[in-house]
Amino acid sequence: MLIGVPKEIKNNESRVGLTPASVREFCQRGHAVLVQKGAGAAIGMTDALYVAAGAALAETAEEVFARADMIVKVKEPQPQECALLREGQILYTYLHLAPDPQQTAALVLSGAVCIAYETITGPGGGLPLLAPMSEVAGRMAIQAGAAHLEKSKGGMGLLLGGVPGVAPGHIAILGGGVVGTNALQMAVGIGARVTVLDRNVDRLRQLDLVFGNRIVTQYSHGQAIEEAVRGADLVVGAVLVPGAAAPKLVTAAMIGAMRSGAVVVDVAIDQGGCFATSHPTTHAEPTFMVGDVVHYCVANMPGAVARTSTFALNNATIGPALALADKGWRAAMRDDVHLRHGLNVCGGKVTYEAVARDLGYEYVPAETLLAQADA
Repeated sequence: MLIGVPKEIKNNESRVGLTPASVREFCQRGHAVLVQKGAGAAIGMTDALYVAAGAALAETAEEVFARADMIVKVKEPQPQECALLREGQILYTYLHLAPDPQQTAALVLSGAVCIAYETITGPGGGLPLLAPMSEVAGRMAIQAGAAHLEKSKGGMGLLLGGVPGVAPGHIAILGGGVVGTNALQMAVGIGARVTVLDRNVDRLRQLDLVFGNRIVTQYSHGQAIEEAVRGADLVVGAVLVPGAAAPKLVTAAMIGAMRSGAVVVDVAIDQGGCFATSHPTTHAEPTFMVGDVVHYCVANMPGAVARTSTFALNNATIGPALALADKGWRAAMRDDVHLRHGLNVCGGKVTYEAVARDLGYEYVPAETLLAQADA
C-alpha cells in the first residue's frame, strides 16, 4: 500500500502524521510512503530523515492525495484537502465531525473511507488515540490559563500559585477524564486551589485517593457548576462525549457572573465547546473577550508543542495504521472491533451513530457496510 503524508495546513499547525521512525515501520513491512516536502521541517523532522527512513518525497499535497491509497494526517482535512479525496481512499486522522457539518458533507461527497482517531476504542476502555493529545491539552490548559491571567494579556493580574502571605488562585476543572486529570496534575503542581467536577463518583473517588486534601472533588450538576464557575479565577472545560458534540455546561449568565479578568480555557472546543460563549480560535489569535472574561478556545492546542505532540501521537496511531496497511481496511475492521469504532464516514454513508444523530444523517453501522461487501 502507498501511504501519503501531506503537510498540515491548519493555522499554526506544525505536527505531522508520521515520524521518520513510523515511516521506517511501514517500509520494513513492504509498503511505500510518500511524504510532502517540508511536512515535518518545522519540528526538526527534515526531508533527509524521511528519505533515510525509506520515504519518497512529493512536491505538493495534490501529488500526495492523487497517488496515495491511505492518507495519514493529524488534523481534520481543510476544504481544499477534502476536495482532493477520492472514492475508496483511506483517510486516517482526527475528524471531530459532530460540530462540523461542512466537513462531514464534504467527506460524505468524497466517497472516502474516513477513520477518526478520536473514536477508536481500546481493549481496556477509553480512547487510546485521543488520550495522548488529551494529556498534552490538559497540561497546556493550565499553562495557557496561567499566562492569560497576566494583566498584559487581559487577565486580572493573578499568580495562580500565590506567594507566602498571598492566597493562591482558584481553578475549577469541569471533567475528571484524561484532560481533566492532566490539568489537575499541573494545577496542583503550581500550588493553586483546585476544584474538579465530574458525574462519575467512582472517578472522583480515584482522584481523591491520589490527591487527597490538595483538591476538592464535587459531583457535577447545574448548581455545583454555577457555584464553581462563579468562584474561580480559571475554569478549564474538559468534558467529552465520544464522537458527539460537547454539552454546553456553562451558560452565558454563568460567564457574566465571573470576576473581571477571569479566564476560561475550553479544551472541548474541537467538539463544539462546553461554554455557551465559546467559538474556535487559533494560535495566531488565541483569545477573545466576553464581557470582562478572557476566553482561550484554540482548536488545536497541542499544535503549540508540535514536536512533543507528534511523537506522542505516533506512539498511539502507528499500530492501527499498520493493520490498515497490512490487511486493507475491510479485513482490519472485521478483525478489530475497536478499530471499527473509528469508522465515521465511508462510501458516502455516516457510520458513527453520534455524528449521524447530531447532524441529521441516516446512520449506517460499519458492520452493515462490511456485510454488504461480503455479499
